[in-house]
Amino acid sequence: MPEASRAPACGKDRIIVALDVPTADEALACAARLDGHVGLVKVGLELFVSEGPSVVRALAERHPDLEIFLDLKLHDIPNTMRGAVRAARGLGVRFLTVHAGAGTDHLRACVEEAGGALGILAVTVLTSQDARACAEAGATRTIEELVTMRARCAAAAGCAGVVCSGKELAVVRAAAPGLATVVPGIRPAGANVDDQKRVMTPGRAVRNGADYLVVGRPIRNAPDPAAAADAIAAEIDAALAGG
Repeated sequence: MPEASRAPACGKDRIIVALDVPTADEALACAARLDGHVGLVKVGLELFVSEGPSVVRALAERHPDLEIFLDLKLHDIPNTMRGAVRAARGLGVRFLTVHAGAGTDHLRACVEEAGGALGILAVTVLTSQDARACAEAGATRTIEELVTMRARCAAAAGCAGVVCSGKELAVVRAAAPGLATVVPGIRPAGANVDDQKRVMTPGRAVRNGADYLVVGRPIRNAPDPAAAADAIAAEIDAALAGG
């Protein structure tokens, strides 16, 4: 696994908190509460479209110990994707997501443009999608088959890793054992699954081989976000220790 995507040994550094909020002020406030309790923060479409690259720069400037996961899920012609990766490279982010469904050549173009300055993560199948949703979108393969095919494309293109459901970790590990795995749809036991379809607890995801966990509402909307993050970090550490 490339050094840039190697899983941290400490549980808190494996947590990526989704800053799925509409304003920079909210994002910065959330980051301030979580600095020192998690390893990365995720800037997704809502925040990026609302505030633009300036919010990424502000997060990096105010919280240099928090790495940034830029979750834009790029999916376009290779030349356009190259341009977007080039722009992201100048922001100093750790990871950038692209859709694996674009195919190997598109993914390879992104990896080449990243030039080792950031890790390209290929999104396999969204955790909000189940078999029915995939079929409605025209897929004729099972979710496991789609994830397997897309993980192989990501490996062939030289991606740093993939984004997949915890339920598909085994097939990713079998198809592309050298890739880092980033798992969204993480919900502590008893938490509301919200709009997610394929969810998993933090401990189980790590025991199944997840390298990074994306957690949004269970931390962000908690009465004490730092305490919620600490509890998840402790569960990760216990799983890593074999508990």
